[in-house]
Amino acid sequence: GRGGGERGVAGPALEKMPFPATTPGSQQTPLPPKFYGISSPISLAAPKETDCVLTQKLIETLKPFGVLEEEEELQRRILILEKLNNLVKEWIREISESKSLPPAVIENVGGKIFTFGSYRLGVHTKGADIDALCVAPRHVDRSDFFTSFYAKLKLHEEVKDLRAVEEAFVPVIRLCFDGIEIDILFARLALQTIPEDLDLRDDSLLKNLDIRCIRSLNGCRVTDEILHLVPNIDNFRLTLRAIKLWAKCHNIYSNILGFLGGVSWAMLVARTCQLYPNAVASTLVRKFFLVFSEWEWPNPVLLKEPEEQNLNLPVWDPRVNPSDRYHLMPIITPAYPQQNSTYNVSVSTRMVMIEEFKQGLAITHEILLSKAEWSKLFEAPSFFQKYKHYIVLLASAPTEKQRLEWVGLVESKIRILVGSLEKNEFITLAHVNPQSFPAPKENPDKEEFCTMWVIGLVLKKPENSEVLSIDLTYDIQSFTDTVYRQAINSKMFEMDMKIDAMHLRRKELHQLLPNHVLQKNKTHSENSVSVPSPASTVKTGPVTGSSQGRNSPALAVMAASATSVQVTEVTLQQGNPGESPGGASESVPQTASQAAVSPPPKPTITRLVSSTLLVNHAPRPAGAAATNIANPIVGV
Repeated sequence: GRGGGERGVAGPALEKMPFPATTPGSQQTPLPPKFYGISSPISLAAPKETDCVLTQKLIETLKPFGVLEEEEELQRRILILEKLNNLVKEWIREISESKSLPPAVIENVGGKIFTFGSYRLGVHTKGADIDALCVAPRHVDRSDFFTSFYAKLKLHEEVKDLRAVEEAFVPVIRLCFDGIEIDILFARLALQTIPEDLDLRDDSLLKNLDIRCIRSLNGCRVTDEILHLVPNIDNFRLTLRAIKLWAKCHNIYSNILGFLGGVSWAMLVARTCQLYPNAVASTLVRKFFLVFSEWEWPNPVLLKEPEEQNLNLPVWDPRVNPSDRYHLMPIITPAYPQQNSTYNVSVSTRMVMIEEFKQGLAITHEILLSKAEWSKLFEAPSFFQKYKHYIVLLASAPTEKQRLEWVGLVESKIRILVGSLEKNEFITLAHVNPQSFPAPKENPDKEEFCTMWVIGLVLKKPENSEVLSIDLTYDIQSFTDTVYRQAINSKMFEMDMKIDAMHLRRKELHQLLPNHVLQKNKTHSENSVSVPSPASTVKTGPVTGSSQGRNSPALAVMAASATSVQVTEVTLQQGNPGESPGGASESVPQTASQAAVSPPPKPTITRLVSSTLLVNHAPRPAGAAATNIANPIVGV
């Protein structure tokens, strides 16, 4: 295949060894002059003995995290996919017979399961799900996939939890096959038969296809291109495993919340491999942080020159599409039609990620100098020690099934809230933690299933003002309106589905979060580099109940309840006795100085939005009788 000819250049032993890069010696012959990517490499240096030792240490560090799958588990997945592949072939033969195709065609009709995502890239973790694509010939319709194939799966003894999501943007059948979660997409190609050696990267396959089939093919085409665009697949895989684990530990792995998802991290690692084609994983991890802490966003990350195929499909191109000019951190998929995989990234999420890249660079530099071990890279910074102000979002529903649907919808809209918080002149940054938590029930006697998310805030201090009053009612109200409106329009809304939001200070989080969550890695928070914030960032200390004897400015966060116009003021003191002056650090709590301060009285939780008012939105009738629901966020 394209770019595949160079795969064997580093010696035949490469193909057989799971992590070839760690063995010094003959197989590190430099690559031929052919280079990968849209620019020449930064360095062609071959690895030194120390790099190979550090790579071996990296592998040892990764093992306990469960990111390296055992051979037995891998064989089990291969067996499951074989069974699924046989089911597909059998089903397509049955369909072909029912549609009276000639026997000669039926004999060779084919049909195939392709995989994509982390499994296809070879970087899946223990127990991870598999993304699969069912490719069928032209006489098999999408409706057949969701009826007869679904029915065939239902009869299979190893298939559990079968559900079809036919109306999704990318329609999918989800199931659990012998304990492994699998998502299966469907694509019908304009071919009479599906050959075993079909290469989905062939752009001509897209001609005259239904848009849903093009979208379904995209995952496979992108994954296959990435694998063909890196100089050494094994080095790429090990580096990507390390970077994905690091991103998850540091709470920046989530496409839906505006960080990066799996395919985006894979493309950043692939670009690093292109720039350092002979480097082993220990070097590549360090260079990854170097390249992307210095990257001049919004310049796009490209793995190859985009090609135009004249199939009139929308592609990412800021010269043509004005909306593409506003993307903050473009990482462009290498297969036609090229898309930006990071359109959800916001000012805040980019700021958080760049700060993490810089911190990763500092840690890998220490590792290189033997001042730290690899484990330091995977220590989770304590999100709940990092900020002084938090917004807690609660989503609740009366049954577990409804909670799953409701939580999915609310989570997909949280970035809208983050976007409007960022626009608030007094908020420098809003960092949503991708991890959600079970929330305590409001009413212990009532059956209720509740999930919560926590957003850390960095606040600015206005000039010449002693009190900072921030009214977040509007931001939160417009967010909840958007969620309720969408739930009603998609006929998903049920009574007693609720969203609540509240403002809490760091010291009040214990009211909602269990201690083991708050304490997790608290000891490491002293090392955590804080979010970059301008010198004007508010420094608020512990709450002492009154402001006597202090001339430092106080900060009031106002929250108007949606049901009444009464305003609640929460006044916070500024200036911890033990804190150093200057506003650069918004992170670590000074535990020593806090002990000297009397404990705060149990604070009342300030609700920013009451859900009662919002539940009463009637479904909107059409035409002139339409209910007038305020829509403060334009163009959501």
